[in-house]
Amino acid sequence: MIFGYARVSTSDQNLDLQIDALLQEGVERNNIYTNKISSMATERKSLSKLWDFVREGDTIVVWKLDRLARNLIHFTKLMNELEEKGVKFKSVTEPFIDTTKESSQTKFLVNMFAALAQLERDIIIERTKAGLESARRRGKILGEPKGLSKKIDKRRYFMRNTLKRAE
Repeated sequence: MIFGYARVSTSDQNLDLQIDALLQEGVERNNIYTNKISSMATERKSLSKLWDFVREGDTIVVWKLDRLARNLIHFTKLMNELEEKGVKFKSVTEPFIDTTKESSQTKFLVNMFAALAQLERDIIIERTKAGLESARRRGKILGEPKGLSKKIDKRRYFMRNTLKRAE
C-alpha cells in the first residue's frame, strides 16, 4: 500500500498543498496521515501511528523531506528504520530521494546523508566534550550538587509546604 504523511508547523497553517500532491502521487485520502505540530516536537502522534502501521512492501510518500524529519540525523534514523522494515520512501519535490526504484543514485544519496549525519553527531560530541573540559578548567563543578539525599530533600519540601498550608 501507499501511504502519505503531511505536516505543518502550526495549527493556523494549511495542509491542502501537501495533501493535493500526495493524492496526485496515488495516495488514497484515507491513507494520508497528518500532523499540525512543529518538526522539533519529539511526539508526533500521526507519524507514530503511520510508523506502527506500515509493513514490508508499503511505501511512504511525503511532499518534502523537511515535513518528515527534524534534521539530518533524524532523517537517517528514519530511513534506516524503513529499510529494516522493508518499507519504501519517496519525496514528491525531491525526486533524488526515491527508494521505490532501485537506483545507484538513490543508494548513494542515502548513504551520503548517513555519512553527513554521522559527521554531525561526531561534531556535536566533540563540541560537548570541549565545552565540559573548558568549564572544568575554569573550576566549574559539573553534575548534581553534593549534599542531602533526594529522599531527605523530598521530606524537607513536603514539610515546608505542609507548614505553609497550615498557616
